[in-house]
Parts: sequence; C-alpha cells; structure tokens
Amino acid sequence: MSAPEIIKKSDGLIDRRILVANLMHDRSDDLLVVAGLGSPCYDLMAAGDHPLNFYLWGAMGGAVPMAIGLAAAQPTKRVLALTGDGEVLMGLTGLAAAGAEGLDNLVVIVLDNGRYGETGQQLTHTARGVDLVQTAVGLGFKSTRRIDSTEEATELRDWMQSVQGPAFAAVHISPEAAGMSLPPQDGAFLKTRFREYLGMPPR
Repeated sequence: MSAPEIIKKSDGLIDRRILVANLMHDRSDDLLVVAGLGSPCYDLMAAGDHPLNFYLWGAMGGAVPMAIGLAAAQPTKRVLALTGDGEVLMGLTGLAAAGAEGLDNLVVIVLDNGRYGETGQQLTHTARGVDLVQTAVGLGFKSTRRIDSTEEATELRDWMQSVQGPAFAAVHISPEAAGMSLPPQDGAFLKTRFREYLGMPPR
C-alpha cells in the first residue's frame, strides 16, 4: 500500500492528519517518535498506534527535551519530536538545547497552524510574523525546512529519514480541527511498552 497522498483543506493549507499519516507510513523500528501536547498526539494515534510512539499528552514543552534525551541514549535510532507551534513557542529553551547538543539523529517537525489548539484557537506568535525556521537556524540546527506546498510535504518523509541532524521543519497546516483520536493515557504503560520494545529492562 502506498503512502496517503497529502492534500490541502478548503482553506488552502495542508491537512495535518493526512500529513502525519504520510510521515508514519511504512515506518521502521529505527524511528522513535515523541508526540507533543494535544493534537500531535491525536494525529500520531490516528496514523496508527505503535510501541515506539510516546504520547506526552499534557506535558507542555516536553516533546523536544525528551527527544533530545532519547537521541542521546539511542544513537543508532532516528528520533522525531512531532509537536506544535504553541508548544515550541512556550519552550524555546528545549529548541536551543537541541541545537546546542548537535545530535545527528534528532529531527523536530513542528505542525504550525498559528493557533493554541488546546485552549481555544487563540493566535500564536507564528500567526503574527514569528519565523520558527529562522529561529532554528539561529539556534544551531544543521538542516531546516519550511513546508508550505503539498509537493514539499511529500518529500518530508524521505528527508526526515535521511537528513543529518539536528534537523528542523515547520509545516504550515490548516487550523481546521481534525478531531480527537485518543492514544493510551496510562503513562506507566506507555513507558513500559516503549522500553520493552527497545529491549530494555522494565522499571
């Protein structure tokens, strides 16, 4: 089965749910994914639950720092932090740490809809001119991309799997709500499942 074709919504912006399904299509066990607060968790779950998905639920600002730790601890794996613009803007120190650590297996993909989706769709700073890609450049990321078109988005999966990190991409997605696809909510279960699938002893 081929990867789902990335499309735009009626507002002319990329459909987030199909984008994430495309990114996760035919994934290998060499990809570890940390999903940030709210909608990125739902998008990742909708693409198919996997033992190497770690859903952070309400841990605001935690996706990039956790991904840094994983990338350092699992240097033979590719680690993806899948998060939103609101979370990144409220946790720029994590992005700075990612640039400073210089881990070549770390990729950060921001689903940028210019909204705080979990608190009422208020505008974020990216909707008011803040450029996260240029921010990532200034913080030391080796490779950066801004994704606005479906053609660019279609190339993102291959880029994510092969780019030398730390790498950063901001995908400009539609603010239209995609609905909830709720992953497991038991943090102890998620941690244990993740560790066991990596062949690590339970704690």
